[in-house]
Amino acid sequence: MRRVRVVRSFAFLDLCGFTDFADTHGDDEALAVVTALRTVTRSVAPSCGVRIDKWLGDGVMLVGVEGPPLLSAAVRAVDEMQATACPLMVRAGVAGGEVLLVEGDDYLGRPVNLAARLCGQARPGEVLAEACFGPFANEDHLVRSIGTVSIRGFAESVPLVSVYRRPQD
Repeated sequence: MRRVRVVRSFAFLDLCGFTDFADTHGDDEALAVVTALRTVTRSVAPSCGVRIDKWLGDGVMLVGVEGPPLLSAAVRAVDEMQATACPLMVRAGVAGGEVLLVEGDDYLGRPVNLAARLCGQARPGEVLAEACFGPFANEDHLVRSIGTVSIRGFAESVPLVSVYRRPQD
């Protein structure tokens, strides 16, 4: 198999507390919150110039060629989900770098794994990103340095930032 390396940015978003919610409220209400996430993501991703790579049950993986649009998409999706009547909040993890493009439609490499782990560590309503994404924030974003953090599965600690949508006056 021919190896193709590309530079991409990745965001994983997921619904916080989905398993408990689904168990407590049942499949129909669980489907309603998943539908809300999909609706928001389908609106935000193309308007930011990023692609929905795959749906992951109660989550989604986004892929971008450039970091700034991907970060904007993640922040907007988290923020717009908070503005809906959805009872669950969304969190996101963002990372980027060189990956292997597998069979033209999948990605393998550290940035993909890191984005997924960061999503799992993010608080509800938070976008947790590699610190190199901090400069990609725009005037609508607030960026807070987290420092260097040990991430399960990674040999070296990773400098992180937390990114939020700036509150509207």
